Amino acid sequence: MLGVGIVGLPNVGKSTLFNAITKAGALAANYPFATIDKNVGVVSLPDPRLEALQKLFIKGDRVPPIVPTHVEFVDIAGLVKGAHKGEGLGNQFLANIREVAAIAHVVRCFADPNVVHVSGQVNPLDDLETINTELALADLATLEKRLDKLRKTARVDKDDKALLEVLEPLLVHLSTGKPARTFQAADPELLEKAAREMGLLTYKPVIYVANVAEEDLPDGARNPYVAQVKEYAAQESADVVVVSAKIEAELAELSEEEAAEYLKTLGLEESGLDRLVRVAYHTLGLITFFTAGEKEIRAWTVRRGTKAPQAAGEIHSDLERGFIRAEVIDWHKLVEAGGWAQAKERGWVRSEGKEYVVQDGDVMLILFNV
Repeated sequence: MLGVGIVGLPNVGKSTLFNAITKAGALAANYPFATIDKNVGVVSLPDPRLEALQKLFIKGDRVPPIVPTHVEFVDIAGLVKGAHKGEGLGNQFLANIREVAAIAHVVRCFADPNVVHVSGQVNPLDDLETINTELALADLATLEKRLDKLRKTARVDKDDKALLEVLEPLLVHLSTGKPARTFQAADPELLEKAAREMGLLTYKPVIYVANVAEEDLPDGARNPYVAQVKEYAAQESADVVVVSAKIEAELAELSEEEAAEYLKTLGLEESGLDRLVRVAYHTLGLITFFTAGEKEIRAWTVRRGTKAPQAAGEIHSDLERGFIRAEVIDWHKLVEAGGWAQAKERGWVRSEGKEYVVQDGDVMLILFNV
């Protein structure tokens, strides 16, 4: 599973938000957030398409269960200045970030004299720079070690020479304080492979989570701190999600019905957590396809660009091994038709082969022979 690491300085609301994630999971009906251990939680992805598909296959009192897809969140703690040198819990902090696929960077965007800020004042830009500088310094140390070896081997190895030509400009880029994810390499594929092998922290995609007071919901439009975060994020085309960790913690203590009513009183259509999960899913480069029938309505996760046989393999390895073809229809066309039989009568169900690239929202029936 691909994880999203939640990072942030002390007292920015990171732990409150993560605690809301793990508590909310205990309330989920069909695929609960499963708390794997004390600092990892799995949350289901809100997806109204599942309910729409479910209605097609209800027969009398028999309602097929829904199984949503999910996103893993990891609570990463221990950052202090000097983390890249191993100070505080720096080594653990950096090692945990290397294990996740994306970063959710929580930034404090509220003033509260009862919640002491680690630096004595609320300053989102300083907070962002503190963490991003530590990540960049760790990447510089990693990259310099790699370059030391490459400069020796590149004289006799053409592959190492090509890699050196990509990584030396990257070193310059990182030295200016910019993250690796914004570096425009001459060979993007080679850069991606190298960045993943080295575990470059600033190459990972990031979501900035602006933690605001209740009165700044839903979008923090009048909050100058949020404006600063959005301007900062725009420089690297990163998403910003505005949440109130305090409100999310309160919602997590309520039943599903009570939480929905509370959101209405706040003038919100959905929780900040739901927005965060959807943005995280998108940031990870994931899409959803469905299998649907009388037994079960299920969402499956694959990376964008996945072909039909590999998508079938997410369901079961035998389906990939013996893949023949897939019957495919977009979910809303299936809903419009009223079921598989009606969709086939209208000629809306397509037969796709091994080269078909799965699209978000596809409903698939896999034909295979093992």
